[in-house]
Amino acid sequence: MKTNTAILNPFSVSAYMGPEYFCDRSVETKQLGDALSNGRNVTLISPRRVGKTGLIKHLFQSLNHTDVQCFYIDLFSTSNLQEFTRLFVQEVLTQRVTPFSERVWSEITHFFGTLRPVFGVDPISGMPQCMIDIQPQREEWTLQQIFTYLENSEKPCYVALDEFQTITEYKDVKMEALLRTYIQQLHNVHFIFAGSKRHIMTEMFASAKRPFYRSTQMMHIDVIDEGKYYAFAAKHLSANGQRISEETFHELYTLVDGYTWNIQSLLNRLYQSGVEQIDYNTILQTLNQILQEEMSSYQMICRLITDRQLQVLRAIAKEGRVKEPGSNVFLQKYQLGAYSTVRSALLNLADKELVYLQDDGSYLVYEKFFGIWLKQY
Repeated sequence: MKTNTAILNPFSVSAYMGPEYFCDRSVETKQLGDALSNGRNVTLISPRRVGKTGLIKHLFQSLNHTDVQCFYIDLFSTSNLQEFTRLFVQEVLTQRVTPFSERVWSEITHFFGTLRPVFGVDPISGMPQCMIDIQPQREEWTLQQIFTYLENSEKPCYVALDEFQTITEYKDVKMEALLRTYIQQLHNVHFIFAGSKRHIMTEMFASAKRPFYRSTQMMHIDVIDEGKYYAFAAKHLSANGQRISEETFHELYTLVDGYTWNIQSLLNRLYQSGVEQIDYNTILQTLNQILQEEMSSYQMICRLITDRQLQVLRAIAKEGRVKEPGSNVFLQKYQLGAYSTVRSALLNLADKELVYLQDDGSYLVYEKFFGIWLKQY
C-alpha cells in the first residue's frame, strides 16, 4: 500500500475546496452564470447530496470578484424573520469587511449607524466580522435596509439563498410575500433560490397563487455523468499511487445511484486507505465500515417512526425504487395491507425526508447509505 500524507485528500465530503477538487458541472455552471449575468433570478432544485451547494460555490469561486459580489446564505437552520435577517446581514457585511478596508468599514458605519454595527474578529479564521444589533419589531426595516445597501453597491450582487423552502415554515410573517415585495424592486441584485424539497420549491415558483409565480428561471440538476466522474476519480487516485478500473467505478457509482456526497464519502475513505488496486471487495469493505459507524443513528431513525412507516421504508429500500406503490404486486410482496395506509406512510416519510419522490413518480430512500443499511439489516 502507498499513502501520501503530503497531499490533501481531494475527495471532500464537507467544504468546497476549489476548482481542482470539483468534478465537472461545466454546463450547469455556465447556465447558472449566464442567467445571473443577464439579470435572471434562478430557482435551483435538486435532491440533497447531489451537489447544488457545491455548484453554487464553484460558480461564485469562478467569477471575477472585481466585477461582482457574491453572497451565500444557508437558511436551513432558520425558523423566523429575525434569524433570516440576522444571517443575511452577517453574511453581507462580513463579506464586505473581508479583507479589511478602512473605506468599507467607514461606509458600513455610516450607512447602518442607527443599527449599531459591531465589528470583531472570527476566532477561527482570524478574519474581520460584522454584526448588527437587530432590534425587536424592526426586522422588516432592517431587511429592507440591507437590500437597499446591496442595490446601491458599485458592483452587481449575486445572492444565493440555499434551502429556500425553509421560509414556508416561518410562523411570524408571510415571508414569501415580504421577500417578493423587496426583490421585485431590485435591479443590481440577482438571486439563486436553491432548494431540495422539489414539490415545495415547484409549488412556490410555479403556482399562480404564490408570490414568486413565474419570476425565475427554473433549473434542475441531476447526478454527475459517470464517465466524467470516473476520469476525475481516476486522476486523483492515480496521483496517490492508486488505481481503479472503469468497471469497478461503475459498480461504486451504481451502488449509490450516482449521488455525489455518497460517492465522495467512499472515495475519501479509499484514498485514505492507500490501497493500490481498488476492487469491488475493497469498496464493500469501506461501505461496511461506514454503515457500522452510522448504525446507531440509523437505529434511532427507525425507532422514531411508526412500524408501518418502517415497513414501507424497508420495502422501498429492498426494491431500490418504487414507481407504483399502490400496485397489488408491491403491496402483497411486502405484506403492506391497504394502499390507503401505505399512502399515509409515504406522505409522512416524504415529509421527514426519508423518501424522495422523483420526477418520474417513483419513490426511493433519500439517504443512499441508509437505504443500503435497511436492505442489509
